[in-house]
Amino acid sequence: MPKVIEPVVLIVSIVVSILGCIVGLQVQVHTGTTPDTSIVGAIFAILVAQIPLRWLKSFKNIHRQNLVQTSISGATFASANCMFLTMGIPVIMGWPQLMVPMLIGATLATIVDATILYKSFGSPMFPAEGAWPPGIAVAESIYAMADKGKRAVLLLVGAVFGWGGAMIGIPMDLVGVVWVGSLVAMGSFGVGSLIKGLLSTNEFSLTFAGHTANFATDLFGSDFSFADSVSFSYLGHGAMIGAGIISLLQCAKILFRKEGKGTSAAAQFGTSLSDMKGALGKGFIAYLVIALGLAVATGLYYEMGVGMFIAWVVFAAVAALISELIVGVSAMHSGWFPGFATALLFLIIGMMIGFPTLPLAILAGFTASTGPAFSDMGNDLKAGWILRGKGADMELEKVGRRQQYFAELLGFGVAFVMVAIFAKSYFSQGMFAPINFVYQSTIEAGSTIEVMKWLAIWAVPGALIQLIGGNHQAGILFATGFLVGWTEAGVVILIAILIRWLIVRKNPERDSIFAILGAGALVGCALRDFSSSMLGLFKK
Repeated sequence: MPKVIEPVVLIVSIVVSILGCIVGLQVQVHTGTTPDTSIVGAIFAILVAQIPLRWLKSFKNIHRQNLVQTSISGATFASANCMFLTMGIPVIMGWPQLMVPMLIGATLATIVDATILYKSFGSPMFPAEGAWPPGIAVAESIYAMADKGKRAVLLLVGAVFGWGGAMIGIPMDLVGVVWVGSLVAMGSFGVGSLIKGLLSTNEFSLTFAGHTANFATDLFGSDFSFADSVSFSYLGHGAMIGAGIISLLQCAKILFRKEGKGTSAAAQFGTSLSDMKGALGKGFIAYLVIALGLAVATGLYYEMGVGMFIAWVVFAAVAALISELIVGVSAMHSGWFPGFATALLFLIIGMMIGFPTLPLAILAGFTASTGPAFSDMGNDLKAGWILRGKGADMELEKVGRRQQYFAELLGFGVAFVMVAIFAKSYFSQGMFAPINFVYQSTIEAGSTIEVMKWLAIWAVPGALIQLIGGNHQAGILFATGFLVGWTEAGVVILIAILIRWLIVRKNPERDSIFAILGAGALVGCALRDFSSSMLGLFKK
């Protein structure tokens, strides 16, 4: 098993991590999303191996490719989602002097986030056998390029399909996730997206390749306005609260069940329940320490009394831990991590508790920094688990997993440096992560009795959907779809689900073909996003 500290692996990993940070920041600022650069890192390592230099031939080893893709993936998500996004919240609200404390706090929280997943991966709550769709896509891509057989052809077909569809505006990353991940989870996301699209536009229309087709208008009456409707505006938030409560109970059910000698041993899951409980306990203590340090560094003690100050520290730590569990389970089943949505959820709960404006801004940033690294680490470890033989050799798996953890930390280190250098330049030009404006407007709007009433009302269907969906995070994904989705996303997801169901129902073995085609669609979409971002940089 190769190591991250090998000079050639270290150098290449740092180079691609810098590239990932640049692309991640650019795409985050302009689109509000972060591209999956994992496969880009793997392809980069494969291309490096073709250079006729003896010391670069070592990158033909799939495990070195896995380490490189882990580094760039960690750097991309950490820089854009965990650091830059969180720094922007206090800045956009008028406290630019808090940039550095927020960056340090977010970075420490990101490290704890990834460490908890590293210690929990392979457990009954986060089994290596779980879907983790982006991880499957990376592993399939590396295998396909190494074998150059039927799998490579299917992957190439999927990649071309993904690239071409993305060019005309079809969200092919969602198609890829549907064909790889849980149909229940993505179906819920699709329904939530479709309902949000219909309500927000008051019509049923689809736009692809610059052309719009209107099928129905004034669905809810000519006087209906989604923006002015408090009842519908908080549907997603309320559903997330209800689903989040049920999701937390589902996680607790796993955590507190008794371990049987043959059911949860490390030999079966890779990580026992007791190991995971220890990781979560230590992680919570770490979050408490970071939250306390962040509160002191940002001067929150001037904003609140002693009792409220202690309540904020405890609530921030609890929110961070719950957020990463919800985000992690969602990412495992669907490939989609609702990090922004859960941060918004805890922001609203903090407003209901009565925290002042500055503590709310810091709370939103701190919570938003936990979750993305958790899900990203899970996807990377899933890819490595497949490439290492799916746990056939547990000693090899442990060693490889540890090296991936070091690769992830290397990516975080590069991200910290890049964000520290470039964030101020972005902010001075008025360039923020779009979600920062949502957090700002939410805090400034405040919480009213009317808002709390509708949050409570919509929490009920959210909880029911989550309960009916079992462990597929149906309620969480429905709420996420409503918060961030749109009409075209909902329609595309439901069509992709229908195609997979119709073809697979008579022959379940065909599902393996869909897994490779879906992985290819994710690859094509990721490469298209990456190349478009790089082209934009060169044009500038």
